[in-house]
Amino acid sequence: MAAWSGLPNARFCLNVLEKFPILRWKLYENFSGNKRMLTTQQKRVLDFIRAFISRHGHAPTLREIGEGVDIQSRGAVHRHVQTLLDRGVLKRSRRGWRTLELADTTDDATAATLPLLGKIAAGRPIEAIPGHDEVNVAEMLLGTDRYALQVEGDSMIDAGILDGDTVIIRRSETADDGDIVVALVDNEEVTLKRLRHLSGRRIKLVAENRAMAPLIYPDERVQIQGVLAGQLRVYR
Repeated sequence: MAAWSGLPNARFCLNVLEKFPILRWKLYENFSGNKRMLTTQQKRVLDFIRAFISRHGHAPTLREIGEGVDIQSRGAVHRHVQTLLDRGVLKRSRRGWRTLELADTTDDATAATLPLLGKIAAGRPIEAIPGHDEVNVAEMLLGTDRYALQVEGDSMIDAGILDGDTVIIRRSETADDGDIVVALVDNEEVTLKRLRHLSGRRIKLVAENRAMAPLIYPDERVQIQGVLAGQLRVYR
C-alpha cells in the first residue's frame, strides 16, 4: 500500500533537497538574508501578490489582497505590503497599488523555470518541433500549501505512481470525486488512494492496482489531508 506514517524524517527531507535543487533554492530564498526573512503572514501576502500578477498581469489592490489572504483589516494589509517594499521584495515605480512589482523577477524566473523545448511522443513518433515556452517549476510544485511525501508500496502503479516516487500534495480537507488524495483512516493510517463518494455517507478508497481491492469506510472514519498536485522521479 502506498502510505506514510507521521511527518517525513530529516534524512528523507535532505534526500529530497539533494535530488531536487529547485526545492533547495526555494528554501534558500525563504531563509537567507534579511531581505528574505519574512513572517508567515508576509509570505502569504507575497505569494498571493505573485500569483495575482501572474494571472492578471498587474498587482492586486489592498482590498483584493485582504480578501485573498483573509485579512479583514486594511491597515494590517498595508503594513505587510509596506514591509515587503521596505525589504526590497516588492517595488513600486509610481503611486497606486496596481503598480506593485516583484523585485528580482529575472533571477527568480531563471532559477524556478525550465525551458519547454517542444513535445515528444510516447506512442507513434511525431515531428520534433522546438518550442519557446518555459515551465514554471515553482508555481507547479511549491507554495505554502504544499508538502512532499515519499511513496512506499505499489498500490498506485496503474496511475503511474511507483514505489520510491515523491508526490507533491496540496493541503486540503476536501476533495472531488476521482481525486487522488492523502486519506487518514481511523486517526491511525494514512494512505494515498483515489477517492470515490458512495451513497449512505460512505467513502471508497480505490487502489490503482488491479490486484488490490478497494477499501470502503463510513465517511466519519476518513479524513482528507491533501490532494495530489504533482509527482517527482529521478532517473539515474
